[in-house]
Parts: sequence; C-alpha cells; structure tokens
Amino acid sequence: MIGMLVSDGRLRLNETAPVPAWQRPGDPRGEITLRHLLQMRSGLREEPGDEARMLFGAGRDDMAGAAEDQPLAAEPGARFQDDAASGIILADLAARVLAPTGDAEARRRAVADYLRTRLFEPVQMRGVVPSYDAHGTMNGGAMIDATARDMVRFGEFLRNRGAVHGAQLVPRQWIDFMASPSPREKQYGAGIWLNRKPTEGEPRLFPSAARAISWPRWAMAARPCSFRPRASWWWCAWA
Repeated sequence: MIGMLVSDGRLRLNETAPVPAWQRPGDPRGEITLRHLLQMRSGLREEPGDEARMLFGAGRDDMAGAAEDQPLAAEPGARFQDDAASGIILADLAARVLAPTGDAEARRRAVADYLRTRLFEPVQMRGVVPSYDAHGTMNGGAMIDATARDMVRFGEFLRNRGAVHGAQLVPRQWIDFMASPSPREKQYGAGIWLNRKPTEGEPRLFPSAARAISWPRWAMAARPCSFRPRASWWWCAWA
C-alpha cells in the first residue's frame, strides 16, 4: 500500500515522514523518513512491554498515537530494530493521506477501499480481514487475518514483481526496493523479511526449533510460491 501511495505521488520515500507531532521546530524525530520506517531504522525507543501496551493496553484505541509519541533512542537510520510500531505508523500515514478529515470511520473506510480496489481484488485475495483501532488506524504491524490461499497469491504477486496477469499494480522498482537488504540488517528488506544470513544473531525468518516464534515470515526466492507462511495469520508492514 505504501508503495502504491508513493507511486501515486501522495507520499515521499526520502522525505520526512509527515507525522504532525514530529514537525515541531527542534524535534529530532523530524529526521525520520518513510524509508527509515519501512526498513525498521526509525530510531524510536521500544522497551520491553511497549509493544504489548500499544497493541493491547493503554494505547490500543490509538495505536499510532502511542507509537508516534515515543522519543528517539538512536539517530534515525543508525540501527535496526524489529518492531510493530513502524508498520502502525505507516498505516497511520496512509490513512492521513486517504482520509484527511481525520474521522475514524472515514479513515477505516478509505484504507479498506484502497486496499480492496488496488490490491486485494486484482490479486484475488478474497479472505483478507485487516483490523483497525478506535481511531481508524489499520494494525499494520500484526493481526491481519488471511487464508493460506491469500498468502500464496500475495507471494506470487511479489515474486512476479508487482504484476498480475500483465497488469503492473506496483512499480517493479518498488518490489526490488522491498527485496533489497536494509543497510542495518541483511535479513530484512523494506516491510518484508528476506531469506538471508542475518547481520548478527540468529535468523528470524526460519529460527531453530528451540526458538520457534509465532510470527509469520515471508522468504524471498526465485521460485513459485516462495513466500511461505509460518502461521495462520500474517505479519507484514504494508509496504
């Protein structure tokens, strides 16, 4: 979705992410770009328990507000940190562009319609059910339900570099960007995990059985159905 909005000219990859709270004079978060968020290099603080509070606790009614309120813990772009906040902030930016009035129902409807007409229907992903908070922000970091068939179709869509039956839904250059390793973590691209050796630590895509995780991951390779779900629901920052 973000790639489509960038292609439409409604968001800018290398410019300051248009989060109002970050635009105040002297706020160092104003250096965070869309690219940083897509590559999980925002530098925003995330301490143990922050994600659970954002998704299920005090921040659950306005997840983006909770994520965007976090201070910097590192210079934007300087380090990689796996988080759900980046995807939620990206979903909020999409809603701000598609429904500028800020009404919760308008935000939810605008994002749902955009995804349905621009992605789900053309790719024939009929079983996808995104979740939204009370502020109308899609949970872009988790809790998007889909069938296994939907996942395979999405994987084929990416493997075919954003094309479906000859129609180019997303620029090929954007798919290439998604599949290019983040400067701070080789096993992560832009909104998607890659089947690559990690910069440090253990692989997150296919962890050892002793450290199996419940989050689904997509592997990028050059074979059909190469994006393989690891669970009955999926996670992907809607790049």
